[in-house]
Amino acid sequence: MAKADQIPIRFRIVIEQPVAGVRHSLQAKDDMPLDPKTSLAGEALHFDFPVRFEPGPKFFGDQVRREGPERRFVYIRIGQAAGDHGSPWSRRMKIDIHDIERALLEQAARGGVLEITVNGTGKDGTPACATVRASGRRVVPA
Repeated sequence: MAKADQIPIRFRIVIEQPVAGVRHSLQAKDDMPLDPKTSLAGEALHFDFPVRFEPGPKFFGDQVRREGPERRFVYIRIGQAAGDHGSPWSRRMKIDIHDIERALLEQAARGGVLEITVNGTGKDGTPACATVRASGRRVVPA
């Protein structure tokens, strides 16, 4: 349940250059795939979800995961982990959100969508996994 001082914002993760034919999904609250999508020809994939934050900042929501006292992130499941049991990959991307600038959070709280862009293909040509650094963060119109 959201507390009165928690501010709701919309997040969007954009996976640019995903490996074609590989399923990706958010990780649901119950650790299962949520909103699975597959890029047919390398086109970008988009995942939208709500997050709440409060001063600190502290982050809350079904897709927000925690590691230690401060680190917060979102998982993107890949291949078998995203429900494609025929995939040769079973991976997750970890996308940090705890270090997002407060100004961006406040701007998104006024009605925009906080968009985080990541590259979906690793240096070896396979789906990116483990901690993936954002290549961009911005607020876009809702």
